Amino acid sequence: MTDTESDLLARIHMHGVVPRHVAIIMDGNGRWARERHMPRPFGHRSGMKAVRAVVEGCLEAGVKWLSLFAFSQENWQRPETEVSALMSLLEEFIAREASDLAAQGVCVHVHGDLDRLSPAAAAAVHRIRHETAHGARLGLNLFISYGGRAELVRAARLLAEDVQRGHLAPDAIDEQAFRSRLFTAGCPDPDLLIRTSGEQRLSNFLLWQIAYAELYISSVLWPDFDRAALYEALCDFQRRDRRFGNVST
Repeated sequence: MTDTESDLLARIHMHGVVPRHVAIIMDGNGRWARERHMPRPFGHRSGMKAVRAVVEGCLEAGVKWLSLFAFSQENWQRPETEVSALMSLLEEFIAREASDLAAQGVCVHVHGDLDRLSPAAAAAVHRIRHETAHGARLGLNLFISYGGRAELVRAARLLAEDVQRGHLAPDAIDEQAFRSRLFTAGCPDPDLLIRTSGEQRLSNFLLWQIAYAELYISSVLWPDFDRAALYEALCDFQRRDRRFGNVST
């Protein structure tokens, strides 16, 4: 850990208020590769280092949940070569990191339309879920083949099916009932949403869950996003006045 990272981490611990749940839209791999006159998959591969840095940074800062937007439903429309490279990277990441994540107490959850994954990628997902199932220090949500609107439609469909079967009365449908049908059931909503690369949009990510999340836009491209960049976002969060519609005391 660098001196800058150590100083920022000490500042975070001194202020005490750490977000329970940090969500990140990992953006900028393609631009990072283009600036180096390299193909896009080179940027995706370089972004794997940032994933490790952020996971370790969250463990050190005391964050309990981390959600990473790895691959959207819209990403399936990208060139076949890029999609294939991304799926291969998913398999490589799991093969390389699963044992270490388990040893560090990280429990990995994978959410999205996983039926679209290749057999090899699906097997890798099963492996990392199984190997990290007992982790208790950090819950890591990986969103793959995911879309926020599709998740809401899925939750509505599950509620409708329960009503149709007589398991649920229509007037019993409330926020808690809806929340329990989301992929993130049992997980607290994000307190902080980080987007890298300077883009200022949600990109269909966790549309229900981020209703009261603090937003932090980083100009850093994802492959360059390190612990210091994460800690700067956490320090900024600690300066926010979170009122949830109320007034300051």
